[in-house]
Formats: sequence, C-alpha cells, structure tokens
Amino acid sequence: MSHPQMFDTGDPYLRRLREICLALPGADEKVSHGRPNFFTRKVFAIYGGVVKGDHDPEPYRHAVIVQPDESDRAALLEDPRFVVPGYYGPYGWLMLDLRNNRAADGVDWDEVAELVDASYRRTAPVRLVRELDAR
Repeated sequence: MSHPQMFDTGDPYLRRLREICLALPGADEKVSHGRPNFFTRKVFAIYGGVVKGDHDPEPYRHAVIVQPDESDRAALLEDPRFVVPGYYGPYGWLMLDLRNNRAADGVDWDEVAELVDASYRRTAPVRLVRELDAR
C-alpha cells in the first residue's frame, strides 16, 4: 500500500528547503512515505513529520527533520523549537517546525541551511563532503 502525499507541491517552505538541499553536491529528492526526502546515498533531510504516539501529519507538516552534530544535539533539545520526531528520533534526528522558527522577517533560513549542512555532512559520502568544502 502506498502512502498518501503529505505535502503541497506549491508549499513555499518546501520550495525554499528544496533550494537549500538541492544546492548540495550530489543531492537529490524522492518522495518516501508520502514526504519529500533529500538524499545522496542516505537521507539527510525530510520535510514534514510526526512525534511519537501522534500520527496526525498536520502539526508538523511544515517541519524539517535533520541529523545534527552529536555535539549540538543536547543544546538543540533545550530549545523549545526542536522536538524529537517519531521513527527517526531514536537515531539522533531532530525536527524543527518552520512555522515556529521565526526571525523578525520570517523563517531563519540561515539557521535551516546550517542544520541541513550538518546533517548532509553526517550522511553524505566523503567525496561529496570534500566537493562541498572545495566550493
């Protein structure tokens, strides 16, 4: 049984996240379990998620799931904007709701890009990380 699509193709949050993710070397996008997943060999960012015990996709429909550096994870968890996502949380992933991640003029896309970069570096092949560093 295939999963229903859990995102809007015209979503402006997804559009901006897609620009950030697909600018990374070797990055691509696929829909898995109804959500956009950004990957090289392994997934490094997911758009949308749920928390453990709540399978309603609406509260975190506009969230990004990333795998932060282990050294940053504890500090990020102290920030109420970050939550442990269902399914991925036990493996070190965190979720940031973009609707609740507001700077004075909207989403802090620099922060999102840093989180995506860290997650990419944890999952991408060494060759692609070197290519990123050479830019």
